[in-house]
Amino acid sequence: MNYIIVEDERLSADRLAGMVNRLFPNFVLVKTLDSVKSAVKWLSENEHPALGFFDIQLADGLSFEIFELIQPRFPVIFTTAFNEYAIKAFKVNSIDYLLKPIDEGELKASVLKFKSGLGKPIGIENEAFAKTLQMLSNSYKSRFLVKVGEHFRMITIDEVAMFVSMEKSTFLRTYNGRDFAVDFTLDQIEGLVDPKRFFRVNRKFIIEIKAIQDIVSYSNSRLKLKLVVATDEDVIVSRERVTEFKGWLEM
Repeated sequence: MNYIIVEDERLSADRLAGMVNRLFPNFVLVKTLDSVKSAVKWLSENEHPALGFFDIQLADGLSFEIFELIQPRFPVIFTTAFNEYAIKAFKVNSIDYLLKPIDEGELKASVLKFKSGLGKPIGIENEAFAKTLQMLSNSYKSRFLVKVGEHFRMITIDEVAMFVSMEKSTFLRTYNGRDFAVDFTLDQIEGLVDPKRFFRVNRKFIIEIKAIQDIVSYSNSRLKLKLVVATDEDVIVSRERVTEFKGWLEM
């Protein structure tokens, strides 16, 4: 049985592969992937394996994003170091997972369940999976680590007025008007921050609700935002997002 590991920590990946090899010598590890991007690329170009072990938190985002970009045609066992509340989401919705550090006995039981036919391929359209994502959505980032010269600083989410894409990089802008580069794309940040507080108004801006000072009708059925922090350009709610934006304001 061929399988893959999606894990950005090499030691964790090697440890998992070693346990699988001891428990199931006939299993063959065909690939270890360390990011959402590499997993999507490999799965797009290669025959899918019989089984996959997916770490949830990867360097470039959550492994759930893989399911939004490509449909894996094989069962997946998630590995996670999430907190107790998030683990409850898996238990309630019967999503198979292994809590780090992985216990060999639990690994064996999980794999045997799939070998017996009880495990099924899981996709983004799966109702239980969707409910799990909804429950996990309560675990949003509370701070961002940024680099200032040779130093690192923690910026709490309450300090952030917006995220903005500029010159192929992403920055957070604080309420005191300072910009700090972050190692995420705007697409990734959308999944990391609380959607009740932050809204992506267009391709360049994600705005925190308290940063909005005024909203004005604009051309082509769009909206123009006046913010409490300065911007180098007008912040316009794109026409296709106006209805959703109005609904967000009333949440």
